[in-house]
Amino acid sequence: MTTDTEAPVADDTANRRRIQTTSLAQEAYRVLQRMIVHGELAPGERIVEPALCDQLGISRTPLREALRMLASEGLIATRRNRNAVVTRIDPRELEHLFEVEAGIESLAVALAAERMTNTELKQLEALQERLEKLHEKGDRDAYFELNQRIHAQLVAGAKNPVLEETHRRLLGRLERARYLALDRIGRWQESTDEHRAILEALKARDGERARRLLADHVQHTGDSITDINRS
Repeated sequence: MTTDTEAPVADDTANRRRIQTTSLAQEAYRVLQRMIVHGELAPGERIVEPALCDQLGISRTPLREALRMLASEGLIATRRNRNAVVTRIDPRELEHLFEVEAGIESLAVALAAERMTNTELKQLEALQERLEKLHEKGDRDAYFELNQRIHAQLVAGAKNPVLEETHRRLLGRLERARYLALDRIGRWQESTDEHRAILEALKARDGERARRLLADHVQHTGDSITDINRS
């Protein structure tokens, strides 16, 4: 007579550890990305792993995973048997990136003018009002974070997951340049006004006008970076 045998219970300790490590890597990635975008880790600066492990309170395993993610976005350059370094902003590459961003975002808002619901437009208007208040207060860091969110919301309004994912990957490579552009005298006010005009075009369901305004908005940001690099 045969007896049923119980299958051994899988030891999920390793899985839990892997999830925890991945979570630490993602958090380290977000912290380091913000430091690079805001200039706390400057272009050309060496990445000293022991110091960052101590600063972030993590081991080298999640740190190195975070560095791989940053390298995939072009924010750092890894070097064999040497410290990784924060990449310098390449003006030619930025020109190409802003061209692509202008194409993606202008297509997205043209679609969003048709596809966004009235509720979504009201939510976008609430974000715009917050953006204007942050500009008045001079809170650049909070303004920048909200500005990034608004751009993501505009693209999400197209209701096209492929377009949204492509934009998400591109935006990570442009964050540093966008933040730098706010340093240009007058650009902060211009950007706020341009966002308001894009919103009004969307509320009017004027996709062609929204497309033109968004393309110009991205181009103006790119031009600001070019001016900064030349100075």
